[in-house]
Amino acid sequence: MPARRYATLDVFTETALAGNPLAVVLDAEGLDEAAMQAIAREFNLSETVFVMPPAESRHRARLRIFTPTQELAFAGHPTVGTAVLLALSDERAEVADAVAFGLEEEVGVVPCVVEAGEGRGRARFRLPRLPESWGEEPDATALAGALGLSPAEIGFARHRPSRYSAGTPFHLVPVRNLDALARARASAASLAEALGPGAKVFLYTGETGDPAHDFRARMFAPAAGIVEDPATGGAVAAFAGALMQFEPLGSGTHDLRIAQGFEMGRPSEILLQLTIEDGALRAAEIGGGAVLVSEGVLHL
Repeated sequence: MPARRYATLDVFTETALAGNPLAVVLDAEGLDEAAMQAIAREFNLSETVFVMPPAESRHRARLRIFTPTQELAFAGHPTVGTAVLLALSDERAEVADAVAFGLEEEVGVVPCVVEAGEGRGRARFRLPRLPESWGEEPDATALAGALGLSPAEIGFARHRPSRYSAGTPFHLVPVRNLDALARARASAASLAEALGPGAKVFLYTGETGDPAHDFRARMFAPAAGIVEDPATGGAVAAFAGALMQFEPLGSGTHDLRIAQGFEMGRPSEILLQLTIEDGALRAAEIGGGAVLVSEGVLHL
């Protein structure tokens, strides 16, 4: 029976036992899709990553990403956490301030830059696919009912509900304030009735309670086995599309900090950088910290 190494990390945090937990299975070559899905169910975290040799030797690794119920083409906290873990095991990390490599995901090659050492690190990656709208604006009244809020609590300033994807589709729902964000609740049934089966919903507000943060957010994806996610880089990647639609951002580089997971007791901080030229989004990067929590072996 082969022994496959694994590690867990807390991602989008500088502190262990905060942020978003991630399992990474190394030596995953030879596992079929059913086995990977079963292992992801066993870990029962929002995502589990399986690391395999890359298709092209110039890249660092090929990744497959699973929630407890389905595979994802792309996700942010698995990318950040796996990049840090690979850098920690990379001899180049001992002789350079930062290492750069590409990770092959189902969405495409994700370019990463990592600084790592002593069981922790920070990574950032450029989005392989810029966010695109994938549907009409969701109905605010239906959204409010699905989330246990009043219609008046949906939206703030210029922000209205929208649908964007940078590899994984999300319904993006602005809410009036922190109180509405804290009271929001969602079930697979309520979201399916309002938005269709498999809905992933990213709620956000401009009221943060901390001047260091630009937005505060929550993410619900119960149909994917994620009742609530402590930090969702893929949703923040999609959120870049909503920012371009609703925020008066001019040309140049914009650095934003999104807080998530506070309502769960897993405070997280996701960094989003937008590069805008002539009113168009030219590039976007996601970044954050990751801390190694555990290491072990799967006898599978």
